[in-house]
Amino acid sequence: MVKSPVTMAAGAALLAILAPAALAGAPASARGAGAKRPLTAQAAATLKITDTADMHYTSGSGSLLHETGKASGTLPGNMKANLAIGATLTASFTIYASGGTITGRGMGKTHGSGTYESFAGTLVATGGTGRYAHAHGHGGFYGTFDRKNYDLTVQTTGKLSY
Repeated sequence: MVKSPVTMAAGAALLAILAPAALAGAPASARGAGAKRPLTAQAAATLKITDTADMHYTSGSGSLLHETGKASGTLPGNMKANLAIGATLTASFTIYASGGTITGRGMGKTHGSGTYESFAGTLVATGGTGRYAHAHGHGGFYGTFDRKNYDLTVQTTGKLSY
């Protein structure tokens, strides 16, 4: 196959753009004698988080509930959660904060049998969008669940890197 000068020039330009990116994670020896250490990605920020969310029932079936509400604290915003309530409360959540979303999951052991049931456990941030596209972290997951109207109050503490 014969390549035209235009195709060869475009290929050379593409190689010039891609080669530094391909070598960014390579050992120093692959990048040349002047390189001292490998380049590594680092989180743009790490925050200590303390938030509270007041959630309200929107729909559900049996022990599976869908809730929405407002989060206040370090990362205020709107929030949606899908819950399964039994001997443990498990949740997947999305926080709609300024600049993007944060997604994750939590699990807590439930306590009590009256109108209000408390729970305590852990949560994990697993990703997001916008400025939180690479969000990850972990923390505590605490709160109460109202068995009459299915409202939920959640408190979280921990660290989030993004």
